[in-house]
Amino acid sequence: MRNCFRTLIVLAGVALFGAESGTVTLKAIPGAMRWTAAPASFAVRGDDALEIVAPRQTDWFTSPFDGGGRTNAPWLLFDAGADFVLRAKVTVEFRAQWDAGVLAVWADPTHWAKLCYENSKDKKPTIVSVVTRGASDDANAIPIEGNSVYLQVARLGRGLVFYASTDGHAWQVIRAFTFADSAGQGAGKLQAGFSSQSPAGEGCRVVFSEIRYRPEGPKDWWRGE
Repeated sequence: MRNCFRTLIVLAGVALFGAESGTVTLKAIPGAMRWTAAPASFAVRGDDALEIVAPRQTDWFTSPFDGGGRTNAPWLLFDAGADFVLRAKVTVEFRAQWDAGVLAVWADPTHWAKLCYENSKDKKPTIVSVVTRGASDDANAIPIEGNSVYLQVARLGRGLVFYASTDGHAWQVIRAFTFADSAGQGAGKLQAGFSSQSPAGEGCRVVFSEIRYRPEGPKDWWRGE
C-alpha cells in the first residue's frame, strides 16, 4: 500500500489511498492515517509533506467554563506506539483569529492534546498548547515571527512533551505533562497526527513539511533530542 501514496483521489472531501476508504499513507509515517472529519481539501506532497485545508468554523476544544465547544476539525491520525517523536515544519496561511496548524495526540474522545501554531486574538502567530482531560486546559506560550515554525511532540511512558523551534534543530520545551486515557491507563498506545483548524474563520490552509517520525522517545527530553 505504501507505493500508492502518490495517487490521490478526492471523494466528498476525504482523501482516499489504495483500496481502504478514508485512509492516507505517507512514507514518513508508519501505517495508515485516518480522518476524524473530512477536510475542505487535502494533498500529499512527496514522501514527507502534506497539505490540509480546514473547513470554516472547525476546532477541537471543550470549554473549561461550560463544557461547550467543537470537535469537528479534521484530524489525520495514526497509531503512534508506546514511545515516539513526531515533528514537522508547519506553515500556516493565517487569516482569522485562532486559525492554526496542529500536531495532535489522541487517547479517547475526552482525553486528547494539541500543539498549535495559532493566530492569537492580537493577530500575532503564537505557539499554543491545549491539554484536554474532559475539559480543555488552554495555554498561550511564545509569539513567533512569520508563518512557519517547527513543532515536535514526544512521548516517554506516561509523559508527553511539546516543543517548538525556529530552525528545526534547537528545541524549546513548551509543555511537559502526564497523560492518560479515561480509564487512567498511560501505558497504552496513543494516536498522533496533523490538523488544520479555523474556529472563527472561513477555512485555513496548512502545509506540514519535513515530517519525521521515530518510534522511540528522546534521549534528552529537555533538549528534545
